[in-house]
Amino acid sequence: MFPDSADVDFSAGSDSRPEPLRSQFWSRFALNELNHSEWEALCDGCGSCCLIKYIDNDDDEELVEYTDVTCQLMDCSTGYCSHYATRQEYVPDCIQLTMENLPNMMWLPSHCAYKRLYKGQGLPSWHLLLTEDAVMTQQQMRAANVGVAGRCVTEIGMSDEEMETRVINWVNP
Repeated sequence: MFPDSADVDFSAGSDSRPEPLRSQFWSRFALNELNHSEWEALCDGCGSCCLIKYIDNDDDEELVEYTDVTCQLMDCSTGYCSHYATRQEYVPDCIQLTMENLPNMMWLPSHCAYKRLYKGQGLPSWHLLLTEDAVMTQQQMRAANVGVAGRCVTEIGMSDEEMETRVINWVNP
């Protein structure tokens, strides 16, 4: 699967062997009924959650502005985290997407499988779980303008002021 965006904190099942994916689990089970492997398989690997973003929670509406600046661990050419499994050792405040905090993360992009399933929507037609073809999925994601690969820059050496000038509009919350 794509190794770069969401993580889940399941204390049970700390066994290193991957759990099996149940047939069409995303449509047959609630998010809180998924095993660790199924939860991880929902990630499409777009990398959007690794972008630096500005979130304004004023006036009961959440305004989210994404930048094209990524976490220091993102490989901007591939769009994958360079240390996904151990990323919190390097970046302690890295996102821990869990079923418990998902309701507070509606800033995730509109194509995000976690957000879509939480809101009662289906997976995007290009999702790997539907196509079962990684190359086709990547091609269709590019055609849908989804993903950070090749169009992001690292936060390393960038000032806060410079980051504020890098707001983009190709991620839709």
